[in-house]
Amino acid sequence: MRRKLVVGNWKMFGRLMKNQALLQGVSEGVRQLKGADFAVCVPYPYLAQAQSMLQGGNVSWGAQNLSQFEEGAYTGEVASGMLVDFACSYAIIGHSERRALYGESDEIVAQKFAAAQQAGLTPILCVGETLAERESGVTEAVVARQLDAVIEGFGVAALARAVVAYEPVWAIGTGKTASPEQAQAVHAFIRQRMAKHDARVAENLCLLYGGSVKAGNAAELFAMPDIDGGLIGGASLVVDDFVAICRAAQQ
Repeated sequence: MRRKLVVGNWKMFGRLMKNQALLQGVSEGVRQLKGADFAVCVPYPYLAQAQSMLQGGNVSWGAQNLSQFEEGAYTGEVASGMLVDFACSYAIIGHSERRALYGESDEIVAQKFAAAQQAGLTPILCVGETLAERESGVTEAVVARQLDAVIEGFGVAALARAVVAYEPVWAIGTGKTASPEQAQAVHAFIRQRMAKHDARVAENLCLLYGGSVKAGNAAELFAMPDIDGGLIGGASLVVDDFVAICRAAQQ
């Protein structure tokens, strides 16, 4: 039986004082929730704060990106080993904003995925299509290509130690929303595609939905058979909303 997982992605938001209230509120709000797993992925400068405030509780923490290189003359980059120094559990890999705004290719994303795993981090591999791709009917082809970059490079077994997040780019911050049925259809496709390689990996793979999950739609989304939780953007910055989503994962 797969456990539900809810991960907050703060993106480029946060200040020390605001973070303190947010982290404290989330930590207290989910303390009694034992039927699912929870995490927040914060900007690099706040990893120490997250570690300090969350250690000993039931909320894990992680980063939103990392370098594919272990070390070197890569000004401004952050290596996987640095994240381990702050006891991170997760690293988001290949988020649509990284792919679109910073030109991260499938190959680079796959290299970052491997770097995370080699350091002992659990990568949250993001896949998903743009509105133009959905309207062109190539959603499955795009998602398959993004998955295959990892499978071809490192084998399907690598996904046994990872999380996959489906994020329809057209439903993130656009006002458009995917119905639970639309989200479920892509999640089912991902699991079925994995099953062609390894049925056990497919059955146990944690699949998160990352398309504007909110307190009001979380329970309906999480009730879908192949949706195992959510990668939460804006709602993860509001204590009551994020805690409500976490509670929905318990149901």
